[in-house]
Amino acid sequence: MFSERLTGEQSLGQDFEALSVSKRLVRSVSQKLKKKYKGGRGEEVDDTRGVSLRCLTLYGRGGGCKVGADTSDEFGDTSSRRRSSSSEEGKGYKMICGTEETAVDCFSHGVKERFWRKHNRKDFELEESVRNSRMHIFLPDDILEMCLVKLPMTSLMTARLVCKKWRHLTTTPRFLQMRRDGPHQKPWAFLFGVVKDGFCSGEIHALDVSQGQWHRINADILRGRFMFSIASVQDDIYVVGGCSSLTSFGRVDRSSYKTHKGVLVFSPLTKSWRKVSSMKHARSMPILGVSEVSSDFTLNQNRLDRRFYRSRVGGVSDVYEDPHRLSLRRQYRNAFDENEASLLPNRKSYKFTRQKSDQSSTKGCRRFVLISVGGLGSWDEPLDSGEIYDSASNKWTEIQKMPVDFGIVCSGVVCNGMFYVYSETDRLAGYDIERGYWIGIQTTPFPSRVHEYHPKLVCCNGRLFMLSVSWCEGDGQIGRRNKAVRKLWELDLMYLTWSEASVHPDAPMDWNAAFVGDRNLIFGVEMFKIFGQILDFLTVCDVSDLGASWRHISRNHITHELDASSCMTKTLAVLHL
Repeated sequence: MFSERLTGEQSLGQDFEALSVSKRLVRSVSQKLKKKYKGGRGEEVDDTRGVSLRCLTLYGRGGGCKVGADTSDEFGDTSSRRRSSSSEEGKGYKMICGTEETAVDCFSHGVKERFWRKHNRKDFELEESVRNSRMHIFLPDDILEMCLVKLPMTSLMTARLVCKKWRHLTTTPRFLQMRRDGPHQKPWAFLFGVVKDGFCSGEIHALDVSQGQWHRINADILRGRFMFSIASVQDDIYVVGGCSSLTSFGRVDRSSYKTHKGVLVFSPLTKSWRKVSSMKHARSMPILGVSEVSSDFTLNQNRLDRRFYRSRVGGVSDVYEDPHRLSLRRQYRNAFDENEASLLPNRKSYKFTRQKSDQSSTKGCRRFVLISVGGLGSWDEPLDSGEIYDSASNKWTEIQKMPVDFGIVCSGVVCNGMFYVYSETDRLAGYDIERGYWIGIQTTPFPSRVHEYHPKLVCCNGRLFMLSVSWCEGDGQIGRRNKAVRKLWELDLMYLTWSEASVHPDAPMDWNAAFVGDRNLIFGVEMFKIFGQILDFLTVCDVSDLGASWRHISRNHITHELDASSCMTKTLAVLHL
């Protein structure tokens, strides 16, 4: 019986020996780990067994090591990896012996990579940075430009904050020209001249029309400046004239002020300002117009002192129909001698001149002129003089003065190479930019209007419109003024007749409403104070359809922090960015 008991203990000891790791194998693993991490801190070794307490003594319930170590000489050698004994192939610990196996890997899948990254973090970050830099280096600039030029305006401004290279690429003349010629532009409305807490805030409020979001742009250069006019030229906005208080800087104060003749240019794409040549005369609230001219355009300065102007009568004569406009020719013949016959406005020659201008402008760089007429002078006196600015020469040149009996100019716009202006005495005149003289235009009776509201001229794709406020008669009450409405009128440039296009949906509460034409759209902003609160309405009208239709694009988003003076000093410009 004793022998049987001894034999059972020997077999049980052999079984335990089979389930344990040989001391020689454990010692070899410990020595290799010491060689791999020489002088490692925090590593405790059991001298009796020669086993590292850092990893190899952690065993699970089934006998398999949950966290192990690769015993090969290099961690990157994946050929020596062995599956953990806790996998589905074995429930207990498997003894690895023999001369063919040189390594023990009891890491679960993916743990070894994380272990390697933990101890080699700096090398890994360096490798990632080199990889990213190589991707950035080998990406051509033209591909970057193609990607950046398609971004919306708001995303483009954010992309410029990424790095200096992206900022430089998006501000080059080549990129701006690609942006200008591409189909990715969206309309933006810029509101200038807002007043906050009694001071000219020097802020510009920009509306992304497609997204319906307002953005605020700091413009410290305009702080303290008010009663100026603005005009859009391609991607730039020209700020012309204005006033500033002498006693209290920044406050809207007309008791003691200075009238400016300087001109500033704001570029929204680059958020930069620059100065151009100043006007000859200081003006506040001048009437501006922008026109594209040919590359060989020269200013006509021969008749600057002559105060008369040529007239044009629309429709037919009083006696018989005049399809060939003989009465108009007879008027020209009586008004001027034969030496001036070549300067008469001939429709055929005018069309030929415009076509030549358009062809020359498409081949070379586009050239624009800016016209400034009227306004108030240094002593708050109405001005009848005008100036024209040539962007190619960066000079202002005086043009022929307005007729004596024309009156004070209240609105103006350039349409088909003619600068149309409207006076407070309900007169219409046009300045021929190519030939350099004024033409008095006599149309059919002007639409009736309320004299407190000055008409606003707007041009859309060669069509001349006017917005005026008139009284509307009530139903069944002839001759009784029931309410005032703002109507949109269109002038037939051939027969010089006015026709009603549409009616504005809002009541005319703002006597200084601003309207700007852009392609087939008319943008308008109205601001007024009612019941102690400032309200604003931004509307747009599409005149491309047979019937012009108005819609609201923004209501009461910016006026909750503005003063009532903003209703008088505001101006509007529209750009495609």
